[in-house]
Amino acid sequence: MKALIKLYINSYKGLSPAAWLLALVMLINRTGSMVIPFLGIYMSSELNFSKPQIGMVLGCFGLGSVCGSWLGGWLTDKFGNFKVQVWSQILVIPLFLVLPNFRTFEGLALMIFLLTLVADTFRPANSVSVARYAKPENITRAYSLNRMAVNLGFSIGPALGGFLATISYDWIFYGNAIAAGVAAVVFIYFFRNRKARTEPKEYKKEQFVEEGPVRNAYKDGLFIVFNILCCFFSMAFFQLLSTLPLYYKEAHQLLPDQIGLLLGFSGFVIVLFEMILVHVVEHRFSVRQIMLWGTAIAGVSYLMLPLDLGMTWLFLAMFMLSTGEMLSLPFMATVSISRASKSNQGAYMGFNSLAFAMANVFSAYLGTYIAEHYGYNTLWIGNGTVLMICAIGFYWIISKMNKEV
Repeated sequence: MKALIKLYINSYKGLSPAAWLLALVMLINRTGSMVIPFLGIYMSSELNFSKPQIGMVLGCFGLGSVCGSWLGGWLTDKFGNFKVQVWSQILVIPLFLVLPNFRTFEGLALMIFLLTLVADTFRPANSVSVARYAKPENITRAYSLNRMAVNLGFSIGPALGGFLATISYDWIFYGNAIAAGVAAVVFIYFFRNRKARTEPKEYKKEQFVEEGPVRNAYKDGLFIVFNILCCFFSMAFFQLLSTLPLYYKEAHQLLPDQIGLLLGFSGFVIVLFEMILVHVVEHRFSVRQIMLWGTAIAGVSYLMLPLDLGMTWLFLAMFMLSTGEMLSLPFMATVSISRASKSNQGAYMGFNSLAFAMANVFSAYLGTYIAEHYGYNTLWIGNGTVLMICAIGFYWIISKMNKEV
């Protein structure tokens, strides 16, 4: 028991105060993550949208995310991660507040696009700030700490969102606005005068010499392939946020608060185990091995869903999905930031965010289409198969990257 406690403490040891403060901001921000898992249910139950309409609105969510991720990366390299994060959190507040007033298919689709466009400029800026404030030897654990905050917020958010949905779905949007406002205040207070640990020195272009090869993120062939795999991974994995809640509602007749607890369980598992798991595996296995097994375990979780073995089985499948997530997503960020030079970290993290965002353009519509025409079981088997292929692909492309270095 003492050894386990010591291991748990060591998994958090050495992280900078700034890394903890960034995690606090992310926790507050993501506690408001109530809209995402309930958006499909909201459109189905409250607005009576058809599945294709739900898929197209969620596709606009993905399109806004694509544009926001690219824009966020560009703005971060141009104006710095602090300004981008501040303005993203401030500007998203009025959008959340007015969103319940848009109840037509066209109006809601447009507003969801604008909302995610503004909200997702935050992501590459935040990823860069984690890298800038973290100690170089702790960068993967710093990303894991940030993700732990995301998932703790995601654990609280859906549970709270499920409760608010029993009162009114409008309160889900208001809750997101409040969380974004509080996160903005906390972020400005702690980081307005804080200097980054690894901030690049001011330089003139003709005098600047990079420590390693300077690559263009959008012309880096191996990184492009890596991001294509991330895109396919995301299309399969993040059915978690689109069709999976609908599946719980339609196939298992779960109530909103039950769905919120089941989705929140994912965040709880990640909060409890991710830091210690990353601490254990990063010193014992290579990144390519971790990515292989993490992606494959996520695939197994979806392959479990066609077996209808009750609520306990659903929780077990969610536990497997969370384990795969813990072993995959932190190391995707590490691969991306390691590939970048100091002058273009925003572009690399923006491109990686873009890969995930691009998947959201198609995944929700494709998922709802398959569920509508071929059934949920076909969707889950397809998801599992895609993730297994991605697992092999990650192992191969990371090996190629290592040889190039």
